[in-house]
Amino acid sequence: MKRWKILALLLALALCACGREGAEPASAPEAPPPQADAQPLSWDQLTWDRQLELDYAQSFSAEYAENGFARIVIGQEAYLLVPEGMEPPADTPAEITVLRRPLQNIYLQATAAMDCFRQLDAIEAITLSGTQAEGWYIEEARQAMEDGKIAYAGKYSAPDYELILSQGCGLALTSTMIYHTPEVKEQLERFGVPVLVERSSYESHPLGRMEWIKLYGVLLGKEAEAEAYFDRQLEKLAPVLEQENTGRTIAFFYITSNGAVSVRKSGDYIAKAIDLAGGVYALQDLTDEENALSTMNIQMETFYQEARDADVLIYNSAIDADLETISQLVDKSAPLADFKAVQNGNVWCTGKSMFQESQAVGDIILDIHAILAEEPPPDEALTYLHRLA
Repeated sequence: MKRWKILALLLALALCACGREGAEPASAPEAPPPQADAQPLSWDQLTWDRQLELDYAQSFSAEYAENGFARIVIGQEAYLLVPEGMEPPADTPAEITVLRRPLQNIYLQATAAMDCFRQLDAIEAITLSGTQAEGWYIEEARQAMEDGKIAYAGKYSAPDYELILSQGCGLALTSTMIYHTPEVKEQLERFGVPVLVERSSYESHPLGRMEWIKLYGVLLGKEAEAEAYFDRQLEKLAPVLEQENTGRTIAFFYITSNGAVSVRKSGDYIAKAIDLAGGVYALQDLTDEENALSTMNIQMETFYQEARDADVLIYNSAIDADLETISQLVDKSAPLADFKAVQNGNVWCTGKSMFQESQAVGDIILDIHAILAEEPPPDEALTYLHRLA
């Protein structure tokens, strides 16, 4: 009999050990487990006692309640993030979109967000894409689609509702383009799919855009990883940000199909990235208050007047074809042959992936800083820029 008692005791201890294996450290914050007889929370019982600290981003905010809930505000829209295994308060205001952890089977239409998922090692949370495989310049995203881990579910204006619903989509993560087709947003919400509109492009400060990784840290329960990533990027940039401005001017542009020149407004993040890198944006006086777009089209005559004497030209190939030679650039518009940077051979071109990789801002600043040197580095030393031969 004693032997059976010992065996039973050993079995009980083993079961307890299994239950403890893999558990979160005691210090890790977590939501309390739901109790079967617990009364559901009311909205007034959610006490917001901690704010997500942000240094540069201004287009979103997040705060936490001690019971594991989080409230996110993006522009004019608010979201309640509900801990796994819990229910939102029954009296949650109707204008607040409820998101449930863990966020799974995400339909990602906002391409700028993919890089944040990649850096947080969370691409597996995305199973539906608004971009086809060949449209991705982020290798991990394209590979996931080719492997069948992410399916194409239609672009923002024409999503495949049947596929989205069959996948049990937990979130439609869209860009502001969806505001051009509000009926799509309404239909998704009518089907019970919460919609979060990504607005990192509204950040005028380059590091504000990069800090949006903290938002995805909140959504995915990876706040510590997001904070650590952002801090590493700031550490890389610190030596550059501490240097005096070189005073050298840079024009960033591309030639449109009708011969106009598309440039960044002076308040745009690219213009500010040039300043942070130690340069001066050559088109400082160009502004357009008629719309909120970050770019504007001007005639070649105006561009000629403003940028002919710029020390450096950077051609944006993210929209247009990638260029390899200065002669290819001049073929697009003959007056460019008169530009100082063209004559000095100081013309550079961006890579196609630069704008999809939203977390690339730090490396873009480092690249721009490098090409401002008297002896610019070889292309192999740069991440997103290459020199035109």
